[in-house]
Formats: sequence, structure tokens, C-alpha cells
Amino acid sequence: MRQLFSFVFLLIVPTLHAQQNLSVHNSSNEKNNEIDWLVNPVSEKAMVYKSADNNDIILSNGLLKRTFRIQPNLVCTDFKNMSNGQQLLRAIKPEAEITIDGNSYNIGGLYGQIENGYIRPEWVNKFVAHDSDFHFLSYEVNDLKPFLDRKLNIWPMKQQHPTGKDIAFNFSSSLATLDSIFVTVHYELHDGIPLIVKWVSVKNNSTHVITVGKLVNEQLALVEEESAVVGTPEQMKKQHGIYLETNYAFNNAMRYDISDQTTHWLTDSVYTSQVNYNYQTPCLLKVYPEKVTGVELQPGDIFKSVRTHELLMDSYDRERRGLVIRKMYRAVAPWTMENPIFMHLVSRNDDEVINAINQCSATGYEALILSFGSHCNMEDSSAENIAKWRKLADYAHSKGILIGGYSLFSSRRISDEDDVIDPITGKPDAAAFFGNAPCMGSKWGLAYLATLKAFISKTGFDIFENDGPYPGDVCASTKHPGHKDLYDSQWKQMELQKSLYHWCNEHGVYVNAPDWYFLDGTNKIAIGYREVNFSLPRENQKILNRQNIYDGLWEKTPSMSWGFVPLTRYQGGGPEAVLEPLSEHLKDYKQLMMQYYGAGVQACYRGPRLYDTDSTRKVVSETIAWYKKYREILNADIIHLRRADGRDWDGIMHVNPHGKTKALLMLYNPLKEKITRTIKLPLYYSGITGTALIREQEAAAKSYKLNRGYEVELTFTIAAESYTWFVVE
Repeated sequence: MRQLFSFVFLLIVPTLHAQQNLSVHNSSNEKNNEIDWLVNPVSEKAMVYKSADNNDIILSNGLLKRTFRIQPNLVCTDFKNMSNGQQLLRAIKPEAEITIDGNSYNIGGLYGQIENGYIRPEWVNKFVAHDSDFHFLSYEVNDLKPFLDRKLNIWPMKQQHPTGKDIAFNFSSSLATLDSIFVTVHYELHDGIPLIVKWVSVKNNSTHVITVGKLVNEQLALVEEESAVVGTPEQMKKQHGIYLETNYAFNNAMRYDISDQTTHWLTDSVYTSQVNYNYQTPCLLKVYPEKVTGVELQPGDIFKSVRTHELLMDSYDRERRGLVIRKMYRAVAPWTMENPIFMHLVSRNDDEVINAINQCSATGYEALILSFGSHCNMEDSSAENIAKWRKLADYAHSKGILIGGYSLFSSRRISDEDDVIDPITGKPDAAAFFGNAPCMGSKWGLAYLATLKAFISKTGFDIFENDGPYPGDVCASTKHPGHKDLYDSQWKQMELQKSLYHWCNEHGVYVNAPDWYFLDGTNKIAIGYREVNFSLPRENQKILNRQNIYDGLWEKTPSMSWGFVPLTRYQGGGPEAVLEPLSEHLKDYKQLMMQYYGAGVQACYRGPRLYDTDSTRKVVSETIAWYKKYREILNADIIHLRRADGRDWDGIMHVNPHGKTKALLMLYNPLKEKITRTIKLPLYYSGITGTALIREQEAAAKSYKLNRGYEVELTFTIAAESYTWFVVE
């Protein structure tokens, strides 16, 4: 049987290659990319090639190259950053690993490499396949399609669907127990960015249920970042040439690296020539969700792994690395560029909603969110409640205003029957992330999802603010209809949460959610702050807010974050902490708005109204008009200039090398006296190479010659406890 499989395999592969009509890769013309893709677009498109001898498949987009040997089985032999020439691989590993019915199998794989510190291409010709592995069968190349079919109805910044190539490598097994199980390894190569997305699908074509355990969808024997004779994996640096992110992250950290549940930096005991005496160098990367160990797959069903985004880096510079990550979000999650101007209303009755809608319309706001503590209950599915909010939504839409509501999932107790069950005690809540939490796979959890979808559909709401989304709680219940037991509980709950956000995307519903679900359709997350700080005096809040903005926009784009402005009392504090009466605190009100809008960050202006007098309305309207005038550049990338410390000036700069406005600076003076400062302004990422035209606010522009470091010397004066801005063209 195994000999027959091998014979058929060798016959199939060349035939399929011919059917694909792939161009032959010309390695003699290969050279490192000399263009900085962050400033100038790369002309080379994502392509899939074959080698002249038909033994290799090559993926390349001018910024990265990844090569696969396909005979006698498939492995990745080459993973190269074309910007700096870095080779990331030191050894051959199988494409993936899967556990089926308790037994572990490799997907692809070649064996025979003795030296694991580096690879010589000629070695690969002598490597052999193992019969017990899943064997490469065929491949299919297609144009890249969007992961989510997003219906756009909210302001985007030149939003486009991603382009590139998709290749699917198909595998089957010669083992009798697996003869109807098919595995496909998918790669998505994007145009214009050193990014490749990998995921694995498993199809059960048998007549019986199988259990999929741990599925490692990526494993790479990476070149070590550093060598040390002694040292643990925790102590040693990980490879900086690659950044990884999957769509399996949670815990309300407001940062991906802390939210990540899938990246595992491991040791490699077969790498016997490493410097570390105990073989403890963290140089083997595996990607899998650790707490998912048993998901039933019915006959005919398909199991899809997490999606691993592999982004190549060419620098240790924090700003540049952040710019690369932000480009990734713009490429793979264009919905994160949507950035409506919204108010956070605390309402007690319908009249206050109508008034807020009218005020939003009068000042140029675009959206209204019924905040927590308001009288909007999205879990009330009664006909009366639906009719009421449908009427209010229709009125908002007649004024050109989007409308939405708030709902809390986790951090609440439902019942012993519906809450997550601790696997040790067998009792509810004992191990929940927030102390109390329902299980999304419980009867209540499934009904909760259905109720929200029905409410949004029937009322015509445009926005969903989902507080306390699923935070990763496991559940040992065997009675919940949405999962089988402890071993699939996290996966099934995660899939249910994602399904809600996918549904929202398909129906054009904007989603705020304080957890890392960006790659599955959420639009915005909290920028990161301490809530009790909004009970401090406004003077404190202004500086702390600028610190939050500065710190929160290293890896996130401005449109991915929201901040907070307490128009009324929030968690405490006296009159010095709030802005009401608004007309009495216009200077602070405007500066808080300018700080957020000047960063491209929407804030939750939480209260019953946006203005109380004509003078207040004028201030709000003028600020919104200013934001809309510079909206494109204000939603562009951030360059960090100086963090607020209350001791001297601070500021940020937006840059867009492809726009008419190349940069916009926001500068602040926290001191109680006027200051004049001269700084070196870094304009490299603005795309300007010779002369910059810079004007302060709406004054006449002055010409500045850039030095060899792409900098200009800029002198500015800022009044006491005030701010200014500069436009660069």
C-alpha cells in the first residue's frame, strides 16, 4: 500500500505542476531590495514560481522569499528577508503537526539533516521522507481574497482590499487509519509588505467522528538571535527578524504581545552544535493554542487552525518596527482604518437620545454610542423595546448619524448552570478571568449571541460596543450545548465570539471591544489607561492622556484606539475632574479634544450632551471642522517625538509619504510660562528628501532644507499651558 502511494504520488506531482502554468524562478537575477518599502511602494507583486527542475515552489513579492522542496515530501528550505538579506532558517522541519485521536503526525517533512546550525541547498537532495507523515499531494494557486467580507459604511482612509497570491498545499496519508483525512496548508502572500499568512485546514472525509488535538500550524527552526554558553530560554533573546501574530489573543491587556496565546519559543535538542551547553537556546518556533486539546470533527466537516501572520523585520528600531506592524494591520485588517467621530451618551430617557443626536448633527459628529449606564438594553428582545430603538435609530439615520449600544458579556454572574465551571473544583466561577463569567457555550451564552444579532438587525443599529468579550476562560462543563468538555471549551467559545464579530462585519456594524480581536473584525480597542485617573484634576488628565496616547500608538494605528473624556463625574473626583458645566471649562474642553483628534484618536466623550451654550457649540464645531480638514494626515502613521512629562514640551508627528500633506505635528507646553524651543524634526518617513514647506497652523509656509539625516531644525513658541501644530508639505 505504501509503495503504491509513493508511486502514485510521484506521477501526480509533475502533472499538477504543468497544470498550474507557473513561471520559472530566475535565481540569477535575485538581489536584495534597495527600496525602503515604508516610504516608496514596491513595484514587484506577489508571485508563485517553480524551479527549473520542478522540485521547488517559490513564493516571492520582492520583500520576502520562501522556498518549498516538494519531493519526496514538502518542506520549507528557504525563508529570506529581501530587504536586508537575512536568512531566517537554520534547519528543516515539517510544515505542521497534528494530533488525531490521540496520535501525533507530521504534515510534510524530510529527514537526514545532521548539522542543524545551517542548511546547504545540496543537502536537501539527499533527505528522505517518512511513510508515517502526511505526504504532499498537490497544490493550487489563486489570487488573494479578503478574509472578511466587510460591508463599509463608515469613513475609511483610502481603504482597499488586500491583494496578492494564495497557495494551498494538499496532503494525505498512506496510513489506513487516516485514508480519508486530508490536510491543506495555506499560505497567503501579500503585495507590498514582507508578510505571509499561514493556516491549516483538516477535512474529515471518513464516515466516523475524529478528534483533532493539538494542531501546530507553524514550526520554524529559526536562526538564533544570540548565543550564550549558559542561560534559559526565558533569559535569552528571541529572533527579532520575524514578528508573529495570530487571531487567537485575549485577556484584556490592550497589547498583542501580552494577549498572545499561541506563540511558543522552544529549544531544539537535535541542534547539537549550538553554543549553549544545555541546548537551551530558544530557536524553535511553534504556533498553537495550548489549551485546545480535543475538538471533535464530524464526517464531512473542516477544522481550520489559527491564522499565523509572519511579518519580517529589518531593524531593531522601535519606531520602524511599529510602523511595519501598523502597515500589517492596514493590509490584512482594513476595517481597522474606519474611524467615525462618536459621542458616548449616558441617557436616562429617549428625549436625551434625541437631543444628543441633534447635537451630534449640529457639530459635525458622525456617531452616537449609548454608553454603559444608559437606558439602552440590547438584551431586551421585547417587541416594545425593539420598536423604541428602531424609531430612535431611524431618527439618527435621518440626521446622518450612526447609532449603537453597549453590552457586557464577561465579568458578570448568570447562574450555576450557565457560568464557566472550574476544572479543579467543579464549581462555577472559581477560575474565571474576571472572577465571574458565563460560558459562551452555555444555553445563556448561545441565546445572548442570538439576541444581540436580532436586536441589531431589527433596530438597524450601526455600532456594537462589546465590553468584556470572551477572555479565554476554560469550562469543564459537559452539559453546555456549545462545547463538549474542558478540552474543546476554549476553542468553541473563541469561535462563537469570532462568529459574532464576523457577522457584524458582514452587516456593516462597527465594533468596539476591549480585547485583541482585530484580525477577526473588531475596529477599535481602548488605548490603555487607568480608569481612576479620570477622577483626577483636569490638569493631570491632560498630561496623563498625552502619555497614554504616546505609549498606546507604538504598534496600533490611531484609528485602532479610543480614549476617554469624562464630561460628567465618572468614578469619583470633584468639580476639578469634570468638564460640566461645559461653558465654564472651554479651554480644557478644547485642549482635550485637540489632544485626541490631533492624534487621530477618537475619545469617549461621556456625558448627556456635547454642548450647553452657543459658545460651547462653536468650540466643538470648530474643533471637528479642523479635524475633518486634516483627517487624512491625522489618521496616518505616528512618529514619536517626545513623551509628556510635565517638565518641558512634548509632541507627536503624523507622516504620510503618499499624501499631499506629508506630515502634521502636534506640540504641547505643560508649563505655566511661555516657551521657545528648537528641535531636530525627523522627516524621513514623510517621504520628503530635499526641501520641506512648513507652516504653523494657517500661517504662511516657510522653506526648510533637509540635512543628510532627513531632518530640519524647527523653532517654535508655545504659550503657557497650551499647544500648537505645524503642517508639512
